[in-house]
Amino acid sequence: MILIDVAIVLVALSLLAAVVRLVRGPSDADRGLAGDLVFFGFVALVALVGLRADSELVFDVVLVATLVGFLASLSIARLVTGGKR
Repeated sequence: MILIDVAIVLVALSLLAAVVRLVRGPSDADRGLAGDLVFFGFVALVALVGLRADSELVFDVVLVATLVGFLASLSIARLVTGGKR
């Protein structure tokens, strides 16, 4: 249990750094990447809290959120590149 608590703290710290990059990012690509990191960090926090609470429902939520996040990452990449392939 202590390992899960340490992981939660580390993911929360990385989320804080990503939010700073999201706000201060010099380019749209930096902001897009930071937005992805914030989303997937939040999904990781949900997964870790689900492990800590010993909940089986969390696996389904994390799976769906990861698929949605992947599609959002593709959309942000297309937006940053101006629609070029």
